[in-house]
Amino acid sequence: MEAVAKLNNVPTAPRKTRLIVDTIRGLDVNKALDVLKFTRKEGAVRIEKLILSAIDNWKQKHEKDPDDSDLFIKEIYVNAGRTLKRFRPAPMGRAQRIRKRSHHVVVVVASRTLVEEVEEAVTEEINED
Repeated sequence: MEAVAKLNNVPTAPRKTRLIVDTIRGLDVNKALDVLKFTRKEGAVRIEKLILSAIDNWKQKHEKDPDDSDLFIKEIYVNAGRTLKRFRPAPMGRAQRIRKRSHHVVVVVASRTLVEEVEEAVTEEINED
C-alpha cells in the first residue's frame, strides 16, 4: 500500500529543505518530480533522488508497475538532525557560536487506488456495526 524512504544527516539547515518539501506535499509522484527538476535550490536534487528511491521501494514491495496505480506523496517531512557547534573569533577577544545544522527527510509514497479501497472497506465495516 505504501513505501518509505529516508534520508539522514543532510548537512544543510532544515529550514531550507522545508521550503522545497512544502511545494510537493500531496502531489502525484510524476508532478512532484517535474516540480523538483525545475526548482533552483540545492536540496531539490537530494529530494528528487529520495522520491525515486521511494518509488523503487514501492516497486519491490508490490511487484507492480507504478504507472498502473496512481502513486502520490502521502507524507513528506523534515526533522532536525544533529547540530555541530563551532566558534568563530569576534571583536574584543570574544567568540561567537556557529551552529551547523543538519536534518532528516522522510517520504511516504502510496497508491491512490489502494488507499481508496482500504477506506471503502473501513467505512463498510463501520456501517455494519
